[in-house]
This record gives sequence, C-alpha cells and structure tokens, in this order.
Amino acid sequence: MERSLTSPVAELFGSVEFDPELIRRYDRSGPRYTSYPTADRFVEAFNAEAYRDWAVKRNIGGFKRPLSIYVHIPFCNVVCFYCACNKIVTKDKSKAEKYLQYLYREIGMQAPLFADDPRVEQLHWGGGTPTFLSDDQMRELMGVIRSQFKLVKDGEYSIEVDPRKVSEQTVATLAEIGLNRMSMGVQDFDEEVQKAVNRIQSEEETVSVIKAARKHGFKSVSIDLIYGLPKQTLMGFNRTMERVINADPDRISIYNYAHLPHLFKPQRRISADDLPVPEVKLDILKLAIRRLTEAGYVYIGMDHFAKPDDELAVAQRQGRLHRNFQGYSTHADCDLVAFGVSAIGKIGPTYSQNFRTLDDYYDRLDRGVLPIMRGLELTADDLVRRCVIQSLTCHFQVSFEAVEISYLIDFQRYFAAELAELKEFADAGLVTLDERWLTVTPKGRLLIRNICMVFDKYLRADAERRRYSKVI
Repeated sequence: MERSLTSPVAELFGSVEFDPELIRRYDRSGPRYTSYPTADRFVEAFNAEAYRDWAVKRNIGGFKRPLSIYVHIPFCNVVCFYCACNKIVTKDKSKAEKYLQYLYREIGMQAPLFADDPRVEQLHWGGGTPTFLSDDQMRELMGVIRSQFKLVKDGEYSIEVDPRKVSEQTVATLAEIGLNRMSMGVQDFDEEVQKAVNRIQSEEETVSVIKAARKHGFKSVSIDLIYGLPKQTLMGFNRTMERVINADPDRISIYNYAHLPHLFKPQRRISADDLPVPEVKLDILKLAIRRLTEAGYVYIGMDHFAKPDDELAVAQRQGRLHRNFQGYSTHADCDLVAFGVSAIGKIGPTYSQNFRTLDDYYDRLDRGVLPIMRGLELTADDLVRRCVIQSLTCHFQVSFEAVEISYLIDFQRYFAAELAELKEFADAGLVTLDERWLTVTPKGRLLIRNICMVFDKYLRADAERRRYSKVI
C-alpha cells in the first residue's frame, strides 16, 4: 500500500475541507442528482402522448422558456472498460449514417411542437463519441438542427470529443458549424492504467486538440478524469495531475470510478484486485483537490472544478448556476429537448427518456411515433424538493424564505423530519442551521450528495441506495 503524501488530518483547500474520517463515515451509495427525481424513478405511463401534450402547452400563460437541445450519438470505435454510458461499439461507419436518418426523422417530428418559440440558447452533443461521425456528417447534422430551430448568437454549444480520433481539421469543422465549447475524456495519462481500462491516449494528442480548440476560438475546454481506476497509484496520478494542469483546460472534472460489473458488462474485464484500496483511493482524491486548488481552480461542486473567470464559476458567484443531465450549466430556465436513443429531456414539470436500444428507437419512428420510452410528471412535492436539491448542489446553501415564497410552504414545518435528520450533519460540522438558512460548510462540500439525500423522499430505504455509486 502506498503512503499518503500528506498527513491524515483535515486540510482546507480553498473552499473545500478534506476530512478523511468524515468521508469514510459517510461514504455510502447515492444519486448524482443530475435530476430530481432521478431517472430510475421514471415510469412507462408517461409516454409519447403525454410528452406531446406538455410540449404543446409549455408556453401557455405567456411565460416563454428558451430551449436547450441534447443530441445523443451512441457510437464508439473501441470500448473503454470503465464506461457506464449507453454506447454501441463498432467500426462500421454505415451504422452512423442509418442512425442519422432516423435522428433527422425524430427532429422533424419534434420541431413543430416548439415552432411558436424555437429559440435555442444551449446545445450539447454527447455519447458515445459524437466525433465518431465524419466532418460532413456533423456539418449535415448541425444543418438539420438549424433548419428546424433558431440557435441564438453567442449561445452555449458544446460537444464531447475523443482526442484520439480528432484532427485539427475536425476541430476547425466543429468551430465552423457553430460549436464553441468542448469536453474530452482523459481519465489518466498513466500507461499502465490506460492499458488496464483499454483506453490508450497520449498526452501529445490530447494537448494538440486543446491547442486546436484555442486556435479556432472555442470559449471553454474541459477535461474529465477518473480516480479509483485499476492500476492507479498516488505517484502515478500525481504525474497525471501535473500534465493536466500544464494543459491549462478551463474546467476539470474528477469522477469516482464506480465498479459495478453486475450492471455494466465492460467492467467485467477489470479485475477487482487491480483497483486501489480505499485508503489509496481517498489519498488520490485529496491529492487531486490539492493540486487543482493550488493551481487556482475553484471547486464548483460534484467533482467539478473551473478557473475563476470561467462561466460556471461566475454563474455560481452570481447565483445563476444550474444542474441538469449534462452536469453544471449556466442556463437554468431552459426546456431541454432531447434527440436520439436513450436521450433524456425536460419540458415544463416533466422528464422524458427515449428508448435505449436502436431497434426500439427505430421501430417507434418507423411507426410515426415519438420514441418516448418513459418519463415523469413531477408532483408539487417533487418540485419543491428539486428546488432545495438544486440550491444545495449549485450554491451549497438554501434560503428558507426563498423556497417559501416560491412554493407557498412553511419550510421548517414542511421539512421538519429532514431538518431533524440534518442535526447529525450539523453536529459533525458538515452544515450549519439557523432559523432562515441551511448552509453547507467547506467540510461538507465533498459530501453534498449525502446532504441532498436527506431531502430525497424516494431514498428512505437503505436497500434502494444500493443501486447507486458511492459518493466518494
């Protein structure tokens, strides 16, 4: 076992205090809260007809929300063993062409539902690997979207890229068609770790894509890392952090690897014996936080860091930060329209998800039906709890008065059981409570998922928590 680079006592890194004893005490399974209620609570009773009804009436009463668009491209050239995304591993490019034709059909069916106000302020292409598509296919896809929706000037238009498969010419194409933000997976630069997870990616090809993004005017570049991967060591990850910081991305995310081979087949090719023991894993996380804060990055929350002048950090300081299915966002008031297999959208007080397999997705579109597999119409209770959880994950505090005004409740009476449960966290120094505010302390910020779970009415039984990853 490797020794920690620092002592085991609590340490303050900027706005985050790392207390290993508290983290060990509260390291339990729980949702990441990209939505509330979480997607596993969606029901099949919410179908294409229900979605269409809500889309049509979303602007009733004169209150109009701009749109956010998510497009799911499920294909990857090779499988990364750690991956838990909905993807299709293939080298057959013809599958992408067929998929695009069905995707265009879905876009054509959905667009008329939003014709009264087709303004789009935010767009994200995810996967899979969206850059599995050729330059011409990506140009065509953006053309189809623009023909049906109005992408506003200076909107937030992002794409996930695989640096191993992206040339400078492709980056230039992405900029040409209007994309202006980019995220890329790195996970770890250590060669032994890369071999263990079947993702060989050099520092050079990663940095070259970042440089190309800067050259072609991308406003933000984000790098994703994962701690807890097989063969990972403290010294090895320290070298990775050095390289990542030198690459100078605007945002860095460091995710906890959740080893769930019973749920995700590719993970069965990872030996549990190769995973770092819990103490080393915790030391790796502490090291990453220290290196990032020393380099000037701000802890946004939920594994995300950003430069102080990045849009996310600015939005957080101004109280405008939001969290959705793609993570943190500066666009809180958008309805999310989702296209593609397994894609999740949000219209008004509803969530919806498309079918997860290509066969089902294609079948519904062949029958002229929107490919909605399931969804949820939120109750009044869901909405108020979503508000509280959003405030916690984005701003680390909740104003009782603000919630009371918005939802016409008495906060302390409505959440009496939750506030009583939070006293344990208050005694541990994770939160402070007074008559009007719930505030998460620097010591509690790494455990924000635990604090949100107190307000999740669907998580009262411990047995239900086992379906989720550990919070740390």
